Amino acid sequence: MRISSASSALPRHYYPQHVLIEAFRAHWGNKLDRFQVLERLHLATQVDGRYLALPMDKYPLRSWGEANNFWIDASLELGEQAVCRAVQRAGIDSDRIGAFFFVSVTGIASPSVEARLMNRMGLQPNIKRIPIFGLGCVAGAAGIARAADYVKAFPNQCALLLSVELCSLTIQPDDLSAANLISSGLFGDGAAAVVVSGSECEGAPGPEVIATQSTFYPETEHVMGWDISETGFRIVLSREVPEVVTKNLGRDADRFLAEHGLARDDIKSWVIHTGGPKVLDATEAALGLPPGALDVSWQCLRKTGNLSSASVLFVLEEVMRNRRPEPGSWGILAAMGPGFCSELVLLRW
Repeated sequence: MRISSASSALPRHYYPQHVLIEAFRAHWGNKLDRFQVLERLHLATQVDGRYLALPMDKYPLRSWGEANNFWIDASLELGEQAVCRAVQRAGIDSDRIGAFFFVSVTGIASPSVEARLMNRMGLQPNIKRIPIFGLGCVAGAAGIARAADYVKAFPNQCALLLSVELCSLTIQPDDLSAANLISSGLFGDGAAAVVVSGSECEGAPGPEVIATQSTFYPETEHVMGWDISETGFRIVLSREVPEVVTKNLGRDADRFLAEHGLARDDIKSWVIHTGGPKVLDATEAALGLPPGALDVSWQCLRKTGNLSSASVLFVLEEVMRNRRPEPGSWGILAAMGPGFCSELVLLRW
């Protein structure tokens, strides 16, 4: 089984970080004792700019219901773009798709987004649909792992994974908590799709999925997630996140690799979720990575910000299209997210 393609889609509305900071100044400037603190927080994210689902003058939104309706509309538009590109790049007919996984943590819908896309795109009606909500940033890697599980059982089929995250629609305009202020400068909007092909399914060549590992860390529910309020999703983002990464990721990677007769030095490419500067620094330290090992992740962070579950798929797309490792070399795709938990995928290019 292999990853045959990865493709992204971004909203039309792009704003440099300094423009967004000025917009927040207009909204929060008279509510914060020192607006310079927010400005420093946003600049510290090392994000050059972000894509937004809506034009900037549409924010703030009036209600959670309005925000969620915009989420559905934009998810269908961006999702269709990402899926079309991924299927085309994979070189498969859509009737080869046996399962359609959809992951998101920034909105809800029933019928779910992948169901609405089946109607919109005319996909064959016997596709198994698996919508997943709640995994947050880890869902891109977890989605690939679950898609690989599927094609392992059905090797003559392909599995489609779609992630849509529209983080701008979750910003709470009256929440002056540190978590909301930081997230308003770090997170952006985007979608990405991946095609995972079974061993008997034709498709474009790509990295083999050799193995996956899911790890849940007990008693860490407070580290990251959402509180649900009358006005929608309120971000939970603890300062403990980098500490949890430093404490656990290296040990988990070593155990995972040892099961396959490998060590960290055998890994030649790292496809890592763009959690933010502190998370990427913690990842580099936890894994003992050499300078430049996470250059693609840093590049994607600067270009789009943190896109939650879609981030690691953006990194994967860049690696597959422009920085493909040497054939036969080993790679790791990884992300961490609410639970708190991690997902590791062992690749052979």
